[in-house]
Amino acid sequence: MFQALAKASAALGPRAAGWVRTMASHQLLVAPPKALLKPLSIPTRLLLGPGPSNLPPRTMAAGGLQMLGHMHKETYQIMDEIKEGIQYVFQTRNPLTLVISGSGHCALEAALINVLEPGDSFLVGVNGIWGQRAADIGERLGARVHPMTKDPGGHYTLQEVEEGLAQHKPVLLFLTHGESSSGVLQPLDGFGELCHRYKCLLLVDSVASLGGAPLYMDQQGIDILYSGSQKVLNAPPGTSLLSFSDTAKNKIYSRKTKPSSFYLDVKYLANLWGCDGQPRMYHHTTPVVSLYSLREGLALLSEQHPQCQHRGPVALQDTGQEAPPTFIWSCCPVGPIASPQSRVQGGSLGCSQLPVRLQGGACHIGLLGPLIKPLPRAGLVPGCPCKPDDTHPPREGEALSSHTGKGSRVVKGLENSWRKHREAAAYLHGRLQALGLRLFVKDPALRLPTVTTVAVPTGYYWRDIVSYLIERFGIEITGGLGPSTGKSAKWCYLSSLQPPPSWFKRFSCLSLPSDLGLHVRAATPS
Repeated sequence: MFQALAKASAALGPRAAGWVRTMASHQLLVAPPKALLKPLSIPTRLLLGPGPSNLPPRTMAAGGLQMLGHMHKETYQIMDEIKEGIQYVFQTRNPLTLVISGSGHCALEAALINVLEPGDSFLVGVNGIWGQRAADIGERLGARVHPMTKDPGGHYTLQEVEEGLAQHKPVLLFLTHGESSSGVLQPLDGFGELCHRYKCLLLVDSVASLGGAPLYMDQQGIDILYSGSQKVLNAPPGTSLLSFSDTAKNKIYSRKTKPSSFYLDVKYLANLWGCDGQPRMYHHTTPVVSLYSLREGLALLSEQHPQCQHRGPVALQDTGQEAPPTFIWSCCPVGPIASPQSRVQGGSLGCSQLPVRLQGGACHIGLLGPLIKPLPRAGLVPGCPCKPDDTHPPREGEALSSHTGKGSRVVKGLENSWRKHREAAAYLHGRLQALGLRLFVKDPALRLPTVTTVAVPTGYYWRDIVSYLIERFGIEITGGLGPSTGKSAKWCYLSSLQPPPSWFKRFSCLSLPSDLGLHVRAATPS
């Protein structure tokens, strides 16, 4: 066949050239961009803003896999696995659980577009930018929006919400679990039950909190929950997670009017994601490669990791500095574990992502950053209480599945992630306060573990601080958003990976104002 095509092409040569001249009837006015003729260059950055977060090698590798058709059975299998992963991280059994082809903001719009109809009463907790945007979208949909406005850093009590429910009789209440613009963690216990008492649905934004703070969709009575891919899940931005309770589904399926968006119509999306028990039909082309990465992000958070119970501070032999237990895993490999049969080979664990190295039965530590690149120095941990007869850590050639010594236990992924973020935040808070910085959220119980907000020091412009850290250290932090703009700067830890001590050390050498090299100046509008 190829030979026949070649012969035909040669015979049609002059005529084909004429066709090309006929089709290209105009000269090109825009030349190829010079920038696109150069190789792509990406700087090395430590992303400590509120998302996106650095990608682990496993997720990056998934993004480099070959494309599948968006309606291939293998793609549908991946989609089904993603659904199961969402049900795990949301802690829900909702059948109507799916992914939106868009960022977390797109999931917010999908929830509101499908639930709200013109004239519906909508109660919104506005204590940051996400409440502001939910109210804005509600107004665009023709709902009667009733904002409960708080200053940045504020949260809502059951009594305050009940007053709003009794007064406005809404069909939907919006609360932000992790308000990334101010760093507030909104308590959720009791709010679902309260809403249901008033025949109101509860919609919760968990984009900044999922995987970093405890969240139980079914047990907390949350009717609609959404999140994003680019934060603790360590996946690329562009996909979002969304789940509806049966009560919320009934509200959607009994609408009197069609949702204003075809692309975000949950009835079509439910079919695409296999949630309605019907044969899947084409709706839109899903971002297949992004789904690979999202699947791996959910897998990393779901896997179980052996953890050491011996968590006291240990001294690094090569630095003499004490390291917090959160960031030193004195005896244990930390995931992701490739399989139960991963073996120790050549004195190091077979899975390349494990930081523990073995030498003569002693425990070694590689301090890893978010990109899983070992730092130059690795310290020998002295005084490890694990004994050789504990079979902990595993010896060369020993399968990880037999790593069950007295000093170890298996901790489920979600619980482990919540603990790591809580401990990482507590340590970061202490180091920042030791620099003389004031935390924006005063009550420790209300601080979002994934996003630490710091009040901008008097006389300093937050953009100067942000620029200094990224230019001098390659560290990204950000300023406030919405009502907190100009009032705070944000340091974030968003990772299902081992917390890195390296970025804390970078801050420990700074003090305000002289070491930042910044000149005091009047605050400038954002």
